[in-house]
Amino acid sequence: MNIEQLRNELTQDEGCKLEIYRDHLGYPTCGIGHLITDFDEELFGQPEGTPVSQEKVNELFERDIQITLNECNDLYNNFDVLPEEVQHIIANMMFNMGKPRLSRFVNMKKAVLEGDWKEASVQMQDSKWYQQVPNRAGRLVTRMKDLS
Repeated sequence: MNIEQLRNELTQDEGCKLEIYRDHLGYPTCGIGHLITDFDEELFGQPEGTPVSQEKVNELFERDIQITLNECNDLYNNFDVLPEEVQHIIANMMFNMGKPRLSRFVNMKKAVLEGDWKEASVQMQDSKWYQQVPNRAGRLVTRMKDLS
């Protein structure tokens, strides 16, 4: 997989903010869509607007990408042999939702494992996620559909 392309896609979809902000679901976030948790000792509990250095943003982003790819491989045991475009779409969704939420896309996973890209796109669209992030989801659905 072209990791640089994935970085660019995620940066475009997430944006980059050098401060703590609330995401569309109200969770404390910073940088390139990094959800702040109690593992982020220096950021956890800090108020919105707290500055975050570019260096810290880059560090968090690289860690988040590695976690994302690990979770993709956990969820799809054949992730590395899927078409690269499918890998990028799944990784983008994983980065956005995390493994607990993406693992609920059972029918999408089944379609992906069968190589049925059109059905996978239908299942992506038939979700709460599609309503929550319609621009991003719409782009990813179109990309999946275009593979069929």
